[in-house]
Amino acid sequence: GVKVLGSDPGVCAAYNGGTHMPFEDCALYMSVPDAIVIDPVDYAQVYALTKKLTAVEGRLSYMRMTRKGFTTVYADGSDFEIGKGVTLKESADDQATIIASGIMVDESLKAYEMLEAEGIKVRVIDMFTWKPIDEELIVKSAKETGAIVTAENHNCTCGLGSAVARVLSEKCPTPVEMVGVHDQFGQVGAQSFLQEAYKLTAEEIVANVKKVIARK
Repeated sequence: GVKVLGSDPGVCAAYNGGTHMPFEDCALYMSVPDAIVIDPVDYAQVYALTKKLTAVEGRLSYMRMTRKGFTTVYADGSDFEIGKGVTLKESADDQATIIASGIMVDESLKAYEMLEAEGIKVRVIDMFTWKPIDEELIVKSAKETGAIVTAENHNCTCGLGSAVARVLSEKCPTPVEMVGVHDQFGQVGAQSFLQEAYKLTAEEIVANVKKVIARK
């Protein structure tokens, strides 16, 4: 199978501007039958998953990668399984679950700290594989916390948020709020400016967690 790698996804394209700012790249590959679509968060994850992808035969795969400025979440040598999310934060008192990938994992961990300071406990999941998505973990989290917020550096009308919502609509109807790009084109600017402009921030995740908890 062909292995496709994409760099500078979403707002990470920064000063390359709107023509180079893919908010729809994962959607295009997710529409290919039996494809594998991955949005990793850091070097350790890219390294481990690249090795895993080389062993996959007969399937198209697409992995988008941030070239610079990414935050390290995992230790070197960490192992990952394609199609299985990683639970980064979890407790018995979680009131909602944040399902994120790529640069939004770090924003979700910041949101976790902000919410904890207010006495709100949330689960945080790194859903680095968008297709095939970890349906079992999504349903388990929905049943245990009763509310979901997705967070992605992508158009959420056809990305991680919509993939999670489809699973829940079929298997465990649950309130969902989506943090991501809402049907917009890209523009020129520093990544920090663009994250504010498209609301790809910890503050936006916090607001949506509160919103989704109120819908339970």
